[in-house]
Amino acid sequence: MSPYDAVLFDNDGVLVEPPAPETQAAAVAAAFESVGVADPDPDHVDTLRHGVTVDSLRAVAAAHDLDPATLWTARERFDEDSQVEAFHAGERTTYDDIHAVADIPTARGVVSNNHHSTVSFVLDFFDLGGWFETHYGRPMTVESIDLKKPNTHYLDRALADLDASTALYVGDSASDVVAAERAGLDSVFVRRPHCPTVPDGVTPTYVVDGLEAVATLASEEDGRRSEEGGGSPDGESDAA
Repeated sequence: MSPYDAVLFDNDGVLVEPPAPETQAAAVAAAFESVGVADPDPDHVDTLRHGVTVDSLRAVAAAHDLDPATLWTARERFDEDSQVEAFHAGERTTYDDIHAVADIPTARGVVSNNHHSTVSFVLDFFDLGGWFETHYGRPMTVESIDLKKPNTHYLDRALADLDASTALYVGDSASDVVAAERAGLDSVFVRRPHCPTVPDGVTPTYVVDGLEAVATLASEEDGRRSEEGGGSPDGESDAA
């Protein structure tokens, strides 16, 4: 019997390789050009590439006398197109350990900060949809920016869909760990080439090197965290 009612996964950096920063930057630059900004400030490109907030979007839009929603719509469209193109070209793919997800004997879901339509595309493109009972990403709206993790909005919706009271959330970032904590979930930080160490300031319940270890945690009662706190799958302290 699994110690958890469900296991929820982040998408990018956990199930599939994350987008390359230069690809994201090129997509944002193309979005600027599409709304009449031919040579955007690199700082503005970086702001919209990663970690954007509603306030920072409004500030960038105001600097170019643009409507924030217009700029954001262009940003989202070009960003999604660049991701789909990368998957079709084989520049991004699933991780080699993706097969371990199918071994998890409990309900599964995906909760991502990426676009909902992009997550749906990924699950369909790699024929993974049958592995997950629910999945969530963001709609392409300005309002959705405030619902990104560490906000628990989409985690809460996935838990409700699965009727789960105990769950693991598997991620690769500080915001994933914080979101899990806020939602009352155990967290798993997966070390990948782009995130070999746990970010400062967060303490995940578990730190693992791949999805096989997640399957073990979700399958074995004695894989649960010790009373002393987070650690590796066997309950011993992990120094990462």
